[in-house]
Amino acid sequence: MSTAPPVAAGANRPTDTVTLELISGALQAARAEMEALIDRTSMSPFIREKKDYFTAFLDADGRLAVSTSLTLAGNLVEGILEHYPRDTMRDGDLYLYNDPYASRGGVSHLPDMVFVAPVFHGGEMLGYAEAWGHLWDVGGSVPGSISPGARSTFEEGIQIPPVRVMREGVLNEEVWRIFTRNSRFPDMLSGDVKAIMAACRLGKRRLEEVAARFGAAALRDAFAFVQARSEASLRQALARRVPDGSHAFRDWIDSDAVSDQSYSVHVRVTKSGDEVTLDFGATDDQAEGPINFVMDQSVPKYMLGLYLGMDDPQARMNAGFERAIGAVRTRPGSLVAPHFPASLGLRSHTMIRVTGALLGALARATGGDASAASSVYVLYYLRSHDRRTGIFHLCIEGLSVGFGARTYADGLDAVYYVAQKNYPVEFAEMEFGVRIEALRIHTDSGGPGRHRGGCGIVRDVRVLADSATLGLRLDNCRHPAFGVNGGMSGRGGRVIVNPDSPDARTLPTMSDGHALREGDLLRIVTPGGGGWGSPLERPAEVVLGDVLDGFVSVASARDDYGVVLDASGTTVDHEATSRLRAELAKVPRTMFHRGRYLTDEEVTA
Repeated sequence: MSTAPPVAAGANRPTDTVTLELISGALQAARAEMEALIDRTSMSPFIREKKDYFTAFLDADGRLAVSTSLTLAGNLVEGILEHYPRDTMRDGDLYLYNDPYASRGGVSHLPDMVFVAPVFHGGEMLGYAEAWGHLWDVGGSVPGSISPGARSTFEEGIQIPPVRVMREGVLNEEVWRIFTRNSRFPDMLSGDVKAIMAACRLGKRRLEEVAARFGAAALRDAFAFVQARSEASLRQALARRVPDGSHAFRDWIDSDAVSDQSYSVHVRVTKSGDEVTLDFGATDDQAEGPINFVMDQSVPKYMLGLYLGMDDPQARMNAGFERAIGAVRTRPGSLVAPHFPASLGLRSHTMIRVTGALLGALARATGGDASAASSVYVLYYLRSHDRRTGIFHLCIEGLSVGFGARTYADGLDAVYYVAQKNYPVEFAEMEFGVRIEALRIHTDSGGPGRHRGGCGIVRDVRVLADSATLGLRLDNCRHPAFGVNGGMSGRGGRVIVNPDSPDARTLPTMSDGHALREGDLLRIVTPGGGGWGSPLERPAEVVLGDVLDGFVSVASARDDYGVVLDASGTTVDHEATSRLRAELAKVPRTMFHRGRYLTDEEVTA
């Protein structure tokens, strides 16, 4: 457990540790209360059901202090301060933005709208209460705003740079009307935005209450205290787990959705004593399609901090992680530093490859002491427009995948994304006018290993509308999630229309513009996560349990794990298993596997 010394609250009085802990707990509770308000009052499926929202508190200098454990950027206030200096802000002001370029990655694609409220006590700036949510539609070329076929951010919706939407509690009606006019679902948009704004006001009130109870100086000390504690935790983890040296890794994205070209993220992690730098300069050039990612320097630092600090309950994501790591270098015009107006809607495919590249570099640095890669969550978009009524119909459903195996446990099965949820079948059918005819585990999709990668799913969706246009974003098929330390990669997915029928057709997994008609069956098979450690070291009885539960087939148990079952498939033949595993052990295994075992040069070049 990491500790940090009490911080001076004034010239003559230190704030005691108990008070600092009380304030820290109060801020965490207030942040959770803000999220509960959004959860209970929002309207759109993405916020209400999938939980795609975020709340935080920042100190008076705009540094992240209290947040969730969802990796996001830390520069949430910088873009606002460029246009509205701190000394011009007043009590009751509220600021918003969704422009990734104007915020330099404070937000990473247009549907995510950020709201920030400055908080005062006795005329003194205390900090900021912040909240954002993924809005259902903010304009652009298609309903839902995100199109896998977008080639420019102008196709992806209205772009709002940091603006003041409330002045001393009075709403700027002009900004409000412009914003809501650009959505195909203005009532839903208004409901979500009002929920997020209310969460900001709640956070503001709670921060004022903390200052009234403990004093503004103690609150400042508590912000510094939690940041110092996270910094100390990450520094200790880096010193303990990562040896000095330079370690590179390259992870791959299947395509940019508008071409057949694959793209890669490359990182070089260099450590010398207490100094750690992250260099993404060898990452591929920006894409024509929407996988570009405006990455603030805080993002990979937070990724490392959350991963290396997972065992320390006091290591929370805040600006302390940023101080523990040195320079983050990117190359302008690359996938992680694109030039305006490159499209950004599918930026998560690159963001998750940043995580994968960091894990790969850590595995190289530590001899395999890092998790295997996870697959990128899957989304499909069913869009239709009733020209008689002018009503748009939109189904956006996020589907779960398999996460990478950990150094100590299997990967998680059927997970959409950290801190977010899958739609219940009943909700999807009620909300989207489709029929879900199957939902099951994608057998063998989890990478074989001593610890198995998590499995994806199979979801059958029957189209009930007269017609619809389909957009797809399903990755990790050409380049599956890699396995580590002898573990094997996850298995890819696919999308089939009308499977098991004469007119069955397979669709490109990163694409848009597919016409569907009433009665078509859409089968989406999602990929799994990579495995960790040699699959020959997985206990045979555990493999049998996987077979009985439907995660592993009898064939994979034999061919990948070397486990032979009897004719009934319910009992391990231990003698035959011992012989087979001895034979399979002769096959060389390297540190990384992606469809096959890779050389060191193949994962770094």
